[in-house]
Amino acid sequence: MRDSSNKSFETLVGPGESTRMMESLKRGASRRDILAMLMAGGMQATLAGGLAGVAMTAHAQTPRRGGKIRVAAATAAVTDTLDPAKQSNQSDYVRCNMVYNSLTVLDASLTPQPSLAESFTTRDAKTWVFKLRNGVTFHDGKSLAPADVVFSLMRHKDAATASKAKVLADQIETVTASGPNEVTIVLTAPNADLPVIVGTFHFHIVKDGTTDFASGIGTGPYKLKEFKPGVRTVVVRNEAYWKPGKPYLDEIEFVGIGDENARINALLSGGMDLVASVNPRAVERVKGTPGYAIFTTQSGQYSDLIMRKDTGPGTNNDFALAMKYMLDREQMKKTIALDYAVIANDQPIDPTNRFYFKDLPQRPFDLDKAKFHLQKSGFSGKVPVVVSPAAMYSVETALLMQQSGQRIGLDIDVKRMPAEGYWSTHWLNSPVGFGNVNPRPSADVLLTQFFKSDAAWNESRFKSEKFDQLLLASRAETDLAKRKQMYADMQVMIHNESGIGIPLFLASIDGHTSKLKGLSPIPLGGLMGYSFAENVWLEA
Repeated sequence: MRDSSNKSFETLVGPGESTRMMESLKRGASRRDILAMLMAGGMQATLAGGLAGVAMTAHAQTPRRGGKIRVAAATAAVTDTLDPAKQSNQSDYVRCNMVYNSLTVLDASLTPQPSLAESFTTRDAKTWVFKLRNGVTFHDGKSLAPADVVFSLMRHKDAATASKAKVLADQIETVTASGPNEVTIVLTAPNADLPVIVGTFHFHIVKDGTTDFASGIGTGPYKLKEFKPGVRTVVVRNEAYWKPGKPYLDEIEFVGIGDENARINALLSGGMDLVASVNPRAVERVKGTPGYAIFTTQSGQYSDLIMRKDTGPGTNNDFALAMKYMLDREQMKKTIALDYAVIANDQPIDPTNRFYFKDLPQRPFDLDKAKFHLQKSGFSGKVPVVVSPAAMYSVETALLMQQSGQRIGLDIDVKRMPAEGYWSTHWLNSPVGFGNVNPRPSADVLLTQFFKSDAAWNESRFKSEKFDQLLLASRAETDLAKRKQMYADMQVMIHNESGIGIPLFLASIDGHTSKLKGLSPIPLGGLMGYSFAENVWLEA
Protein backbone atom coordinates (compact mmCIF):
# COMPACT_ATOMS: atom_id res chain seq x y z
CA MET A 1 0.00 0.00 0.00
CA ARG A 2 1.52 3.29 -1.08
CA ASP A 3 0.20 6.56 0.30
CA SER A 4 0.64 10.15 -0.87
CA SER A 5 3.77 10.73 1.26
CA ASN A 6 5.47 7.70 -0.27
CA LYS A 7 4.53 8.79 -3.78
CA SER A 8 5.73 12.37 -3.24
CA PHE A 9 9.11 11.13 -1.96
CA GLU A 10 9.44 8.82 -4.97
CA THR A 11 8.64 11.75 -7.28
CA LEU A 12 11.32 13.90 -5.66
CA VAL A 13 14.23 11.41 -5.65
CA GLY A 14 13.22 8.83 -8.27
CA PRO A 15 11.97 5.25 -7.83
CA GLY A 16 15.43 3.71 -7.44
CA GLU A 17 16.63 6.01 -4.68
CA SER A 18 13.22 5.91 -2.99
CA THR A 19 13.30 2.10 -2.81
CA ARG A 20 16.92 2.09 -1.55
CA MET A 21 16.13 4.54 1.26
CA MET A 22 12.86 2.88 2.27
CA GLU A 23 14.69 -0.44 2.54
CA SER A 24 17.38 1.23 4.70
CA LEU A 25 14.69 2.65 6.99
CA LYS A 26 13.11 -0.80 7.32
CA ARG A 27 16.50 -2.09 8.46
CA GLY A 28 16.66 0.61 11.15
CA ALA A 29 18.33 3.58 9.44
CA SER A 30 17.92 6.93 11.23
CA ARG A 31 17.11 10.37 9.83
CA ARG A 32 20.85 11.18 10.04
CA ASP A 33 21.65 8.07 7.93
CA ILE A 34 19.18 9.14 5.23
CA LEU A 35 20.59 12.68 5.29
CA ALA A 36 24.11 11.28 4.75
CA MET A 37 22.90 9.11 1.83
CA LEU A 38 21.30 12.11 0.12
CA MET A 39 24.33 14.37 0.64
CA ALA A 40 26.67 11.63 -0.59
CA GLY A 41 24.87 11.95 -3.91
CA GLY A 42 25.86 15.61 -4.11
CA MET A 43 22.68 17.16 -2.69
CA GLN A 44 23.01 20.40 -0.71
CA ALA A 45 22.35 20.17 3.04
CA THR A 46 19.15 22.27 3.18
CA LEU A 47 17.41 20.30 0.44
CA ALA A 48 18.69 16.99 1.82
CA GLY A 49 17.34 17.92 5.27
CA GLY A 50 13.87 18.59 3.85
CA LEU A 51 13.86 15.36 1.83
CA ALA A 52 15.05 13.32 4.81
CA GLY A 53 11.98 14.61 6.68
CA VAL A 54 9.70 13.56 3.80
CA ALA A 55 11.37 10.12 3.79
CA MET A 56 10.78 9.68 7.53
CA THR A 57 7.10 10.65 7.15
CA ALA A 58 6.66 8.28 4.20
CA HIS A 59 8.30 5.47 6.17
CA ALA A 60 6.10 6.10 9.22
CA GLN A 61 3.01 5.79 7.00
CA THR A 62 4.20 2.65 5.23
CA PRO A 63 2.36 -0.43 6.52
CA ARG A 64 4.57 -2.75 8.54
CA ARG A 65 4.06 -6.48 8.86
CA GLY A 66 4.06 -8.23 12.20
CA GLY A 67 2.80 -7.79 15.72
CA LYS A 68 -0.31 -8.67 17.70
CA ILE A 69 -3.13 -6.45 18.95
CA ARG A 70 -5.96 -6.88 21.43
CA VAL A 71 -9.31 -5.31 20.59
CA ALA A 72 -12.46 -4.86 22.70
CA ALA A 73 -15.98 -4.33 21.38
CA ALA A 74 -18.85 -3.24 23.62
CA THR A 75 -20.73 -6.54 23.71
CA ALA A 76 -20.09 -10.25 24.23
CA ALA A 77 -22.69 -12.99 24.56
CA VAL A 78 -23.12 -16.75 24.29
CA THR A 79 -24.96 -15.99 21.04
CA ASP A 80 -21.72 -14.68 19.44
CA THR A 81 -21.55 -16.27 16.00
CA LEU A 82 -19.39 -17.09 12.99
CA ASP A 83 -22.42 -17.89 10.83
CA PRO A 84 -22.78 -14.93 8.43
CA ALA A 85 -26.56 -15.36 8.36
CA LYS A 86 -26.85 -15.02 12.15
CA GLN A 87 -24.74 -11.83 12.63
CA SER A 88 -26.70 -9.36 14.75
CA ASN A 89 -24.32 -6.86 16.36
CA GLN A 90 -21.01 -5.02 16.04
CA SER A 91 -19.02 -7.86 17.62
CA ASP A 92 -20.36 -10.34 15.06
CA TYR A 93 -19.57 -7.98 12.17
CA VAL A 94 -15.96 -7.51 13.34
CA ARG A 95 -15.44 -11.25 13.91
CA CYS A 96 -16.88 -12.32 10.56
CA ASN A 97 -15.01 -9.60 8.64
CA MET A 98 -11.78 -11.10 9.94
CA VAL A 99 -12.39 -14.51 8.35
CA TYR A 100 -14.79 -13.96 5.42
CA ASN A 101 -15.16 -11.84 2.28
CA SER A 102 -18.21 -10.88 0.23
CA LEU A 103 -18.67 -10.53 -3.54
CA THR A 104 -18.32 -6.76 -3.18
CA VAL A 105 -16.99 -4.44 -0.50
CA LEU A 106 -18.25 -0.96 0.37
CA ASP A 107 -15.73 1.90 0.30
CA ALA A 108 -15.63 5.17 2.28
CA SER A 109 -18.49 6.58 0.17
CA LEU A 110 -20.44 3.29 0.57
CA THR A 111 -19.99 2.58 -3.15
CA PRO A 112 -19.65 -1.14 -3.95
CA GLN A 113 -16.17 -2.15 -5.15
CA PRO A 114 -15.04 -5.55 -6.48
CA SER A 115 -13.99 -8.09 -3.83
CA LEU A 116 -14.47 -11.84 -4.48
CA ALA A 117 -16.25 -10.74 -7.65
CA GLU A 118 -13.81 -8.90 -9.90
CA SER A 119 -16.69 -7.43 -11.93
CA PHE A 120 -20.49 -7.22 -11.92
CA THR A 121 -22.73 -6.18 -14.81
CA THR A 122 -26.42 -5.87 -15.65
CA ARG A 123 -28.56 -4.56 -18.49
CA ASP A 124 -31.87 -4.27 -16.70
CA ALA A 125 -31.05 -4.33 -12.92
CA LYS A 126 -32.92 -7.65 -12.74
CA THR A 127 -30.35 -10.11 -14.14
CA TRP A 128 -26.81 -9.64 -12.82
CA VAL A 129 -23.59 -11.39 -13.85
CA PHE A 130 -20.75 -11.61 -11.31
CA LYS A 131 -17.30 -12.70 -12.56
CA LEU A 132 -15.36 -14.37 -9.74
CA ARG A 133 -11.74 -13.60 -8.98
CA ASN A 134 -9.19 -16.27 -9.94
CA GLY A 135 -6.71 -17.69 -7.43
CA VAL A 136 -8.83 -17.26 -4.28
CA THR A 137 -8.68 -20.12 -1.79
CA PHE A 138 -10.49 -20.90 1.45
CA HIS A 139 -8.48 -21.31 4.66
CA ASP A 140 -8.43 -25.09 4.18
CA GLY A 141 -6.93 -24.79 0.68
CA LYS A 142 -10.11 -25.34 -1.37
CA SER A 143 -10.43 -22.98 -4.37
CA LEU A 144 -13.35 -20.56 -4.51
CA ALA A 145 -15.97 -21.85 -6.99
CA PRO A 146 -19.37 -20.64 -8.24
CA ALA A 147 -21.08 -23.37 -6.16
CA ASP A 148 -19.83 -21.65 -2.97
CA VAL A 149 -21.49 -18.39 -4.01
CA VAL A 150 -24.74 -20.11 -5.01
CA PHE A 151 -24.89 -21.86 -1.61
CA SER A 152 -23.90 -18.76 0.39
CA LEU A 153 -26.60 -16.55 -1.14
CA MET A 154 -29.46 -19.05 -1.49
CA ARG A 155 -29.24 -20.33 2.09
CA HIS A 156 -30.66 -16.98 3.28
CA LYS A 157 -33.95 -17.74 1.50
CA ASP A 158 -34.48 -20.98 3.45
CA ALA A 159 -36.63 -20.25 6.52
CA ALA A 160 -34.78 -23.02 8.39
CA THR A 161 -31.56 -20.98 8.18
CA ALA A 162 -33.24 -18.25 10.28
CA SER A 163 -31.13 -15.65 8.47
CA LYS A 164 -31.20 -12.10 9.78
CA ALA A 165 -31.04 -11.04 6.10
CA LYS A 166 -33.91 -13.22 4.79
CA VAL A 167 -35.97 -10.13 4.08
CA LEU A 168 -33.15 -8.87 1.81
CA ALA A 169 -32.62 -12.27 0.15
CA ASP A 170 -36.31 -12.79 -0.61
CA GLN A 171 -35.92 -10.60 -3.72
CA ILE A 172 -33.37 -13.08 -5.15
CA GLU A 173 -35.18 -15.51 -7.46
CA THR A 174 -32.24 -17.66 -8.58
CA VAL A 175 -28.46 -17.85 -8.28
CA THR A 176 -26.79 -20.13 -10.82
CA ALA A 177 -23.27 -21.06 -11.90
CA SER A 178 -23.20 -19.66 -15.45
CA GLY A 179 -19.52 -20.37 -16.15
CA PRO A 180 -16.32 -21.74 -14.55
CA ASN A 181 -15.80 -18.44 -12.69
CA GLU A 182 -19.19 -16.81 -13.05
CA VAL A 183 -22.54 -16.64 -11.28
CA THR A 184 -25.77 -15.13 -12.52
CA ILE A 185 -28.30 -13.70 -10.07
CA VAL A 186 -31.87 -13.15 -11.22
CA LEU A 187 -34.12 -10.99 -9.02
CA THR A 188 -37.90 -11.10 -8.68
CA ALA A 189 -37.93 -7.41 -9.69
CA PRO A 190 -35.21 -4.95 -10.74
CA ASN A 191 -32.98 -3.52 -7.99
CA ALA A 192 -30.12 -1.20 -8.91
CA ASP A 193 -28.75 -1.67 -5.36
CA LEU A 194 -27.92 -5.40 -5.65
CA PRO A 195 -24.10 -4.85 -5.63
CA VAL A 196 -24.58 -2.91 -2.36
CA ILE A 197 -26.73 -5.65 -0.83
CA VAL A 198 -24.24 -8.46 -1.58
CA GLY A 199 -21.54 -6.28 -0.01
CA THR A 200 -23.31 -6.30 3.36
CA PHE A 201 -21.92 -8.59 6.05
CA HIS A 202 -24.66 -11.22 6.07
CA PHE A 203 -23.77 -12.16 2.50
CA HIS A 204 -20.24 -13.29 3.31
CA ILE A 205 -19.18 -16.25 1.15
CA VAL A 206 -18.72 -19.64 2.82
CA LYS A 207 -17.92 -23.09 1.43
CA ASP A 208 -20.69 -24.96 -0.38
CA GLY A 209 -22.58 -27.19 2.05
CA THR A 210 -21.22 -25.70 5.28
CA THR A 211 -23.37 -26.57 8.30
CA ASP A 212 -20.88 -26.07 11.16
CA PHE A 213 -19.59 -22.49 11.20
CA ALA A 214 -17.57 -22.71 14.43
CA SER A 215 -14.33 -23.26 12.48
CA GLY A 216 -14.80 -20.02 10.51
CA ILE A 217 -13.49 -21.37 7.19
CA GLY A 218 -13.59 -18.42 4.81
CA THR A 219 -11.43 -16.60 2.26
CA GLY A 220 -10.74 -13.66 4.58
CA PRO A 221 -7.53 -12.01 5.81
CA TYR A 222 -7.24 -14.06 9.01
CA LYS A 223 -7.66 -17.70 9.99
CA LEU A 224 -9.49 -18.72 13.13
CA LYS A 225 -7.25 -19.94 15.95
CA GLU A 226 -9.78 -19.88 18.82
CA PHE A 227 -13.48 -19.04 19.20
CA LYS A 228 -15.25 -19.08 22.56
CA PRO A 229 -18.67 -17.38 22.30
CA GLY A 230 -19.08 -14.72 24.96
CA VAL A 231 -15.38 -14.93 25.83
CA ARG A 232 -12.94 -14.25 23.01
CA THR A 233 -11.91 -14.83 19.40
CA VAL A 234 -8.28 -15.22 18.29
CA VAL A 235 -7.26 -15.05 14.63
CA VAL A 236 -3.89 -15.35 12.88
CA ARG A 237 -2.72 -14.03 9.53
CA ASN A 238 -3.87 -15.91 6.43
CA GLU A 239 -0.55 -16.25 4.55
CA ALA A 240 -2.44 -17.24 1.39
CA TYR A 241 -4.73 -14.17 1.38
CA TRP A 242 -5.60 -13.07 -2.15
CA LYS A 243 -4.84 -9.36 -1.52
CA PRO A 244 -1.06 -8.89 -2.03
CA GLY A 245 0.75 -7.82 1.16
CA LYS A 246 -2.32 -7.97 3.37
CA PRO A 247 -3.07 -8.36 6.22
CA TYR A 248 -0.26 -6.74 8.18
CA LEU A 249 -0.71 -8.13 11.70
CA ASP A 250 0.32 -11.61 12.86
CA GLU A 251 -2.55 -12.04 15.32
CA ILE A 252 -5.62 -10.33 16.73
CA GLU A 253 -7.34 -11.18 20.01
CA PHE A 254 -10.91 -9.89 20.06
CA VAL A 255 -13.07 -9.67 23.19
CA GLY A 256 -16.21 -7.91 24.41
CA ILE A 257 -16.22 -5.63 27.47
CA GLY A 258 -19.74 -4.44 28.23
CA ASP A 259 -18.81 -1.90 30.91
CA GLU A 260 -17.65 1.33 29.27
CA ASN A 261 -15.36 2.38 32.15
CA ALA A 262 -13.73 -1.05 32.21
CA ARG A 263 -13.21 -0.82 28.44
CA ILE A 264 -11.46 2.58 28.70
CA ASN A 265 -9.38 1.41 31.67
CA ALA A 266 -8.28 -1.65 29.69
CA LEU A 267 -7.13 0.63 26.85
CA LEU A 268 -5.28 3.16 28.99
CA SER A 269 -3.60 0.49 31.12
CA GLY A 270 -2.14 -1.10 27.98
CA GLY A 271 -4.37 -4.17 28.15
CA MET A 272 -6.09 -3.27 24.87
CA ASP A 273 -4.81 -1.59 21.70
CA LEU A 274 -8.20 -0.62 20.24
CA VAL A 275 -11.62 -0.27 21.90
CA ALA A 276 -15.04 0.47 20.44
CA SER A 277 -17.87 2.70 21.65
CA VAL A 278 -16.09 5.35 23.70
CA ASN A 279 -18.54 7.61 25.54
CA PRO A 280 -18.00 11.31 24.65
CA ARG A 281 -17.38 11.98 28.35
CA ALA A 282 -14.26 9.81 28.17
CA VAL A 283 -12.83 11.44 25.03
CA GLU A 284 -10.71 14.04 26.84
CA ARG A 285 -9.38 11.41 29.22
CA VAL A 286 -8.17 9.27 26.30
CA LYS A 287 -6.80 12.26 24.37
CA GLY A 288 -5.06 13.54 27.50
CA THR A 289 -3.19 10.28 28.08
CA PRO A 290 0.16 10.23 26.22
CA GLY A 291 0.32 7.50 23.59
CA TYR A 292 -3.46 7.26 22.96
CA ALA A 293 -5.84 8.76 20.41
CA ILE A 294 -9.51 8.99 19.40
CA PHE A 295 -10.96 7.85 16.06
CA THR A 296 -14.37 9.32 15.12
CA THR A 297 -16.81 8.24 12.39
CA GLN A 298 -20.01 10.25 11.73
CA SER A 299 -22.67 8.06 10.17
CA GLY A 300 -26.31 7.07 10.13
CA GLN A 301 -26.09 5.13 13.42
CA TYR A 302 -28.95 5.83 15.79
CA SER A 303 -30.33 4.70 19.13
CA ASP A 304 -34.10 4.65 18.94
CA LEU A 305 -37.03 4.70 21.33
CA ILE A 306 -39.20 1.67 20.44
CA MET A 307 -42.93 1.53 21.18
CA ARG A 308 -44.38 -1.71 19.85
CA LYS A 309 -47.57 -1.34 17.78
CA ASP A 310 -48.76 -4.89 18.61
CA THR A 311 -48.66 -4.84 22.41
CA GLY A 312 -48.49 -2.37 25.29
CA PRO A 313 -49.30 1.37 25.21
CA GLY A 314 -47.74 1.82 21.74
CA THR A 315 -50.77 0.15 20.15
CA ASN A 316 -52.29 3.65 20.43
CA ASN A 317 -50.46 6.01 18.05
CA ASP A 318 -51.26 9.01 20.28
CA PHE A 319 -49.15 7.45 23.05
CA ALA A 320 -46.27 7.06 20.59
CA LEU A 321 -46.63 10.68 19.46
CA ALA A 322 -46.67 11.87 23.09
CA MET A 323 -43.36 10.08 23.72
CA LYS A 324 -41.80 11.52 20.54
CA TYR A 325 -42.75 15.08 21.58
CA MET A 326 -40.95 14.41 24.90
CA LEU A 327 -37.58 13.95 23.17
CA ASP A 328 -35.55 17.08 23.92
CA ARG A 329 -33.16 16.63 21.00
CA GLU A 330 -31.15 19.83 21.45
CA GLN A 331 -30.44 19.05 25.10
CA MET A 332 -29.60 15.42 24.26
CA LYS A 333 -27.12 16.50 21.57
CA LYS A 334 -25.45 18.95 23.94
CA THR A 335 -25.48 17.19 27.31
CA ILE A 336 -25.60 13.48 26.41
CA ALA A 337 -23.73 13.20 23.09
CA LEU A 338 -21.55 16.26 23.86
CA ASP A 339 -22.10 17.35 20.22
CA TYR A 340 -20.78 14.04 18.79
CA ALA A 341 -24.10 13.73 16.92
CA VAL A 342 -26.51 15.49 14.58
CA ILE A 343 -30.20 16.09 15.34
CA ALA A 344 -32.61 13.55 13.83
CA ASN A 345 -36.32 13.77 13.16
CA ASP A 346 -37.86 10.32 13.74
CA GLN A 347 -36.85 9.35 10.20
CA PRO A 348 -34.17 6.65 9.83
CA ILE A 349 -32.35 8.05 6.78
CA ASP A 350 -29.60 10.47 7.84
CA PRO A 351 -28.38 13.72 6.21
CA THR A 352 -25.32 12.05 4.63
CA ASN A 353 -27.62 9.86 2.51
CA ARG A 354 -28.68 11.18 -0.91
CA PHE A 355 -32.28 10.11 -0.19
CA TYR A 356 -32.57 12.03 3.11
CA PHE A 357 -35.82 14.06 3.08
CA LYS A 358 -34.68 17.42 4.45
CA ASP A 359 -38.06 19.15 4.01
CA LEU A 360 -39.81 17.06 6.67
CA PRO A 361 -40.76 19.62 9.37
CA GLN A 362 -38.66 19.07 12.49
CA ARG A 363 -40.64 17.60 15.39
CA PRO A 364 -39.99 19.92 18.36
CA PHE A 365 -39.66 19.23 22.07
CA ASP A 366 -43.21 20.23 23.04
CA LEU A 367 -44.66 19.14 26.39
CA ASP A 368 -48.06 20.73 25.65
CA LYS A 369 -48.43 18.56 22.55
CA ALA A 370 -47.07 15.58 24.48
CA LYS A 371 -49.71 16.10 27.18
CA PHE A 372 -52.47 16.53 24.55
CA HIS A 373 -51.60 13.21 22.83
CA LEU A 374 -51.12 11.41 26.15
CA GLN A 375 -54.62 12.42 27.32
CA LYS A 376 -56.06 11.54 23.90
CA SER A 377 -54.49 8.06 24.16
CA GLY A 378 -56.28 7.43 27.44
CA PHE A 379 -53.13 5.98 28.99
CA SER A 380 -52.58 6.38 32.71
CA GLY A 381 -50.35 4.72 35.27
CA LYS A 382 -46.72 3.65 35.07
CA VAL A 383 -44.92 2.84 31.80
CA PRO A 384 -41.83 0.58 32.10
CA VAL A 385 -39.08 1.64 29.65
CA VAL A 386 -36.30 -0.94 29.16
CA VAL A 387 -32.80 0.50 28.65
CA SER A 388 -29.20 -0.72 28.64
CA PRO A 389 -25.68 0.63 28.09
CA ALA A 390 -25.73 -1.74 25.07
CA ALA A 391 -28.11 0.70 23.33
CA MET A 392 -25.92 3.80 23.23
CA TYR A 393 -27.27 6.72 25.34
CA SER A 394 -30.55 4.91 26.07
CA VAL A 395 -30.07 5.17 29.84
CA GLU A 396 -29.39 8.92 29.74
CA THR A 397 -32.21 9.54 27.24
CA ALA A 398 -34.78 7.66 29.33
CA LEU A 399 -33.78 9.54 32.50
CA LEU A 400 -34.23 12.84 30.64
CA MET A 401 -37.66 11.68 29.42
CA GLN A 402 -38.52 10.60 32.97
CA GLN A 403 -38.05 14.21 34.14
CA SER A 404 -40.23 15.51 31.29
CA GLY A 405 -42.85 12.86 32.03
CA GLN A 406 -43.20 14.13 35.59
CA ARG A 407 -44.18 17.55 34.21
CA ILE A 408 -47.13 16.11 32.22
CA GLY A 409 -48.26 13.42 34.66
CA LEU A 410 -46.58 10.42 32.99
CA ASP A 411 -44.72 8.04 35.30
CA ILE A 412 -41.80 6.55 33.35
CA ASP A 413 -40.23 3.58 35.15
CA VAL A 414 -36.68 3.20 33.79
CA LYS A 415 -35.69 -0.49 33.79
CA ARG A 416 -31.91 -0.73 33.35
CA MET A 417 -30.58 -4.03 31.99
CA PRO A 418 -26.93 -5.13 31.65
CA ALA A 419 -25.23 -4.96 28.26
CA GLU A 420 -24.57 -8.71 28.21
CA GLY A 421 -27.51 -10.50 26.65
CA TYR A 422 -29.53 -7.31 26.02
CA TRP A 423 -29.92 -7.88 22.27
CA SER A 424 -31.02 -11.50 22.54
CA THR A 425 -33.24 -11.12 25.62
CA HIS A 426 -34.77 -7.63 25.71
CA TRP A 427 -34.34 -5.70 22.46
CA LEU A 428 -37.24 -6.98 20.33
CA ASN A 429 -39.29 -8.22 23.28
CA SER A 430 -40.00 -5.12 25.40
CA PRO A 431 -43.27 -3.23 24.78
CA VAL A 432 -41.36 0.04 25.33
CA GLY A 433 -37.58 0.07 25.13
CA PHE A 434 -34.56 1.12 23.11
CA GLY A 435 -32.57 -0.23 20.19
CA ASN A 436 -29.38 0.77 18.47
CA VAL A 437 -29.26 0.55 14.69
CA ASN A 438 -25.86 0.37 13.04
CA PRO A 439 -25.46 2.30 9.78
CA ARG A 440 -26.74 0.57 6.67
CA PRO A 441 -25.15 0.93 3.23
CA SER A 442 -28.27 2.16 1.42
CA ALA A 443 -31.74 3.50 2.07
CA ASP A 444 -33.22 0.34 0.57
CA VAL A 445 -31.30 -1.99 2.90
CA LEU A 446 -32.19 0.10 5.96
CA LEU A 447 -35.92 0.34 5.19
CA THR A 448 -36.10 -3.32 4.12
CA GLN A 449 -34.42 -4.65 7.28
CA PHE A 450 -36.15 -2.42 9.84
CA PHE A 451 -39.50 -1.19 8.47
CA LYS A 452 -40.86 -3.67 5.90
CA SER A 453 -43.90 -5.40 7.42
CA ASP A 454 -42.32 -8.86 7.46
CA ALA A 455 -38.80 -7.82 8.53
CA ALA A 456 -37.35 -9.83 11.42
CA TRP A 457 -35.94 -6.59 12.87
CA ASN A 458 -39.09 -4.49 12.45
CA GLU A 459 -38.65 -3.14 15.97
CA SER A 460 -42.05 -1.51 16.53
CA ARG A 461 -43.99 -4.02 14.34
CA PHE A 462 -44.97 -1.14 12.04
CA LYS A 463 -47.10 -2.67 9.30
CA SER A 464 -48.21 -0.80 6.20
CA GLU A 465 -49.17 -2.29 2.84
CA LYS A 466 -48.69 1.11 1.20
CA PHE A 467 -45.17 1.37 2.65
CA ASP A 468 -44.23 -2.12 1.41
CA GLN A 469 -45.53 -1.33 -2.10
CA LEU A 470 -43.56 1.93 -2.22
CA LEU A 471 -40.40 0.16 -1.02
CA LEU A 472 -40.61 -2.49 -3.76
CA ALA A 473 -41.43 0.09 -6.44
CA SER A 474 -38.51 2.34 -5.43
CA ARG A 475 -35.97 -0.43 -6.15
CA ALA A 476 -36.93 -0.57 -9.83
CA GLU A 477 -37.39 3.19 -10.33
CA THR A 478 -34.60 4.51 -12.57
CA ASP A 479 -35.77 8.15 -12.53
CA LEU A 480 -33.79 9.61 -9.61
CA ALA A 481 -36.30 12.41 -8.86
CA LYS A 482 -39.17 9.93 -8.68
CA ARG A 483 -37.11 7.58 -6.51
CA LYS A 484 -36.28 10.44 -4.13
CA GLN A 485 -39.97 11.27 -3.81
CA MET A 486 -40.78 7.64 -2.97
CA TYR A 487 -38.15 7.62 -0.22
CA ALA A 488 -39.48 10.97 1.05
CA ASP A 489 -43.01 9.55 1.27
CA MET A 490 -41.73 6.51 3.22
CA GLN A 491 -39.82 8.74 5.67
CA VAL A 492 -43.00 10.76 6.31
CA MET A 493 -44.93 7.54 7.03
CA ILE A 494 -42.29 6.37 9.52
CA HIS A 495 -42.20 9.82 11.17
CA ASN A 496 -45.99 9.89 11.62
CA GLU A 497 -47.12 6.29 11.96
CA SER A 498 -44.34 4.04 13.28
CA GLY A 499 -43.59 3.38 16.93
CA ILE A 500 -40.00 4.60 16.51
CA GLY A 501 -38.50 7.79 17.91
CA ILE A 502 -35.08 8.73 16.52
CA PRO A 503 -33.65 11.76 18.34
CA LEU A 504 -30.04 11.81 17.06
CA PHE A 505 -27.69 10.35 14.47
CA LEU A 506 -24.61 9.35 16.43
CA ALA A 507 -20.91 9.48 15.76
CA SER A 508 -18.98 6.30 16.52
CA ILE A 509 -16.01 7.00 18.78
CA ASP A 510 -13.20 4.49 19.16
CA GLY A 511 -10.03 4.75 21.27
CA HIS A 512 -6.64 3.33 20.30
CA THR A 513 -2.93 3.31 21.00
CA SER A 514 -1.10 5.88 18.87
CA LYS A 515 1.08 3.02 17.58
CA LEU A 516 -1.91 1.61 15.68
CA LYS A 517 -1.95 3.00 12.13
CA GLY A 518 -4.16 2.67 9.08
CA LEU A 519 -7.58 3.60 10.51
CA SER A 520 -9.80 5.68 8.22
CA PRO A 521 -13.58 6.27 8.46
CA ILE A 522 -16.05 4.02 6.64
CA PRO A 523 -19.56 5.23 7.55
CA LEU A 524 -20.93 1.74 8.15
CA GLY A 525 -19.96 2.30 11.78
CA GLY A 526 -17.00 2.44 14.12
CA LEU A 527 -13.82 0.35 13.92
CA MET A 528 -13.51 1.36 10.25
CA GLY A 529 -16.95 0.01 9.38
CA TYR A 530 -16.00 -3.11 11.43
CA SER A 531 -13.31 -3.94 8.83
CA PHE A 532 -10.20 -2.58 10.59
CA ALA A 533 -8.56 -6.02 10.82
CA GLU A 534 -7.08 -6.21 7.34
CA ASN A 535 -6.20 -2.50 7.17
CA VAL A 536 -4.29 -1.65 10.36
CA TRP A 537 -0.66 -2.13 11.36
CA LEU A 538 1.60 -1.39 14.31
CA GLU A 539 4.22 1.31 14.07
CA ALA A 540 7.78 0.05 14.52
